[in-house]
Amino acid sequence: MVTHPIMSWLNAWNQLMAGFFLLCSFGLIAAAQVTGCMRFYVLQSLFLACSAALLGMLDNSTDLFMVAGIYIIAKVILIPVLLKRTAREAMIARRELVQVIGVPSSLLIALGLTLVAYYIALPLTAGANSGTRIGLPIGLAAVFIAAYTITVRREALPQMLSLLAIENGAFFAGDAIAPHFPLIGELAAVFDVLMIVLVLGVLSTQVHRSLGNTTVGSLAQLGED
Repeated sequence: MVTHPIMSWLNAWNQLMAGFFLLCSFGLIAAAQVTGCMRFYVLQSLFLACSAALLGMLDNSTDLFMVAGIYIIAKVILIPVLLKRTAREAMIARRELVQVIGVPSSLLIALGLTLVAYYIALPLTAGANSGTRIGLPIGLAAVFIAAYTITVRREALPQMLSLLAIENGAFFAGDAIAPHFPLIGELAAVFDVLMIVLVLGVLSTQVHRSLGNTTVGSLAQLGED
């Protein structure tokens, strides 16, 4: 059984991981290149895994330890490897990413979305344990910010990474709310994501070879033509 001083220490570290996790969401907005978006996604996934492991210690949940391992293998290792292999040409492009709203304004909007997520989660976490009080608002904020990032980005790969970041936010909140969620559910979701990444990575490479870029506007114009 975890003693009270150790629980306080674990809670403090979980709060730190949550803070870093949220900062990576802001980093996805501020990144100027695809490789930068990838680094922030990998870091966010790593902090997600660390948080799951810490929650596993707090709740004595072996499932969460296994979930943390799944996150490391799938999100920190496999997804970046798949993208580098299947969408290498688009990822190594050195041009600045196209964004509808500038980075400073987007960061302010992201801050506003974080506050909205906090006030939405506040009544839902009343009387809950510390893990839920931390995980739910941070997870919601990550979902909101990533959804906003999809709307302002104009490149296919950053949009896909933002979509994966939405999943990270949902997992972050879910691990805090339901630490004993069946492991098979996590495995099924991660497997689906791996298949989506593989397919989209291949498609992005083919589009990049044909058009020279993966800007969504160009893809829409191609469809019209």
